[in-house]
Amino acid sequence: MLTQMKNIVVDFGPVRAVDHVSITIMPGEIVGLLGENGAGKTTLMNALAGSFRPTEGEIYFDDTRADMHSARDAVRCGVRFIHQELNLCNDLNVFENMFLAEELTKTGLLSNILSKKAMAERAAAVFRRMNADIDPWSRVSDLAPSEKQLVEIARALLFDCKLIIMDEPTTALNNNEIENMFDIMRKLSAQGVSFIYISHKMPELFAVCGSFYVMRDGALVAGGRFADVTESQITEMMIGRSLEGESFDGKPCFARSEVAMSASHLSGDEFTDVSFELRRGEIIAVTGLQGSGREALADALFGVVPHTGTLTVSGKTMERGAPIIRYMKSGVAMVPRNRKERGIMKDLSIQDNLSMGWLNTKHKGPLISPKTEAARYLRGAKALSIKANSPRELITTLSGGNQQKVILSRWLETDADVLLFDNPTQGIDVGTKFEIYQLILRLAESGKAILVFSSEFAEIRRIADSCVVLYKGAVNAVLSRGEMSEANIMHYSTGANAEVLSHG
Repeated sequence: MLTQMKNIVVDFGPVRAVDHVSITIMPGEIVGLLGENGAGKTTLMNALAGSFRPTEGEIYFDDTRADMHSARDAVRCGVRFIHQELNLCNDLNVFENMFLAEELTKTGLLSNILSKKAMAERAAAVFRRMNADIDPWSRVSDLAPSEKQLVEIARALLFDCKLIIMDEPTTALNNNEIENMFDIMRKLSAQGVSFIYISHKMPELFAVCGSFYVMRDGALVAGGRFADVTESQITEMMIGRSLEGESFDGKPCFARSEVAMSASHLSGDEFTDVSFELRRGEIIAVTGLQGSGREALADALFGVVPHTGTLTVSGKTMERGAPIIRYMKSGVAMVPRNRKERGIMKDLSIQDNLSMGWLNTKHKGPLISPKTEAARYLRGAKALSIKANSPRELITTLSGGNQQKVILSRWLETDADVLLFDNPTQGIDVGTKFEIYQLILRLAESGKAILVFSSEFAEIRRIADSCVVLYKGAVNAVLSRGEMSEANIMHYSTGANAEVLSHG
């Protein structure tokens, strides 16, 4: 046994976030920790990582009880927590990040001088152990997201870490980068390093984890081996109910004849000659692998990045270089990817975040009515079941799923005709995903025109009427609902048809 948490309780005032949870981690084990947003997973791991002391319970390492007063205590026990938001300084070199607050200095009279060469050599040795091709002298700002993730793992290994906790580590990674990270995890596991892997992505959990624990409402509700369960069984454990009857097979198409948005030969820095028509009530998915131009196209349709060609919204041609506010006032709304960086305003309250869309597009006059703002929040909270203690709290106090609901409410208040959903269920639990899918379908039924930018086949299959597949910035295929198999989407996403044609 490497680590054991016994009857852990974490209270925040009158709120019990973790309720008598016990888990055991063995050396070299990769354990999945599952649960919906707000289930208590991260809180439990913060207790293990020394971020705060549990109200009750005991923590053991190698059969010895540990008093976790701080993160330094956890590090001394061999525990490192790699958070979803990476804790790296972009302006420092890789080795400087790895030795932050643990710097090596020269000896003798030069003891106040940093030994950069020694730190770089030790960092390089860790990367060799991981079989990761990263230069310790590189500036972190120049690294790809996947490389930054590996730097975090390397920093943990640098100080003989025995247990690495990873919270949603693949959010910014493509499929190849994810598989490379899994290979490294498996190699380290064979060397005796254990992992606790927090994720909502079932295929990843089944691919890399051997065992699992499931939390719900702060309590541990299940545990076992992934080999003994199915994805649907795990999902039911997480949400506490069956999803039978919530299948999206046979989804009706609500498309009408009126065109809400049309693009003709749109081109930008990362995409070229993209054309499509989006009708009211229609849901079109846009997919493609990293580098396909999918994200840049989404930004261009909301005026974030410049483009050439013709873009029309509700019969009105959008001027080139028009500001985002012009797109918003023309009836285009966007639920952006990377919610924490592009969707929320961290220093503002939940209510203010929710109102931003309406204030920018509909508000007139110099004053804002607190009564009107409160009513708007209550309307959105009721419609989307937003769980918050108070609308005046900072939006960062909410779980990821509830933050996303606030962003959705923001745009629903504008009554936009065209809705762009860019990776709408990123970092969101299974139950909230289904709520968002149902909302998208209801919006389509009401006549809204919807574009969903996603790389998840299951998501595309559940909601889309058709699918535009991008490859190297160009439209490689437009698939009807009947043609939207995972094999077909991957075939065109990888450009396999282009390879066949080039060799034909």
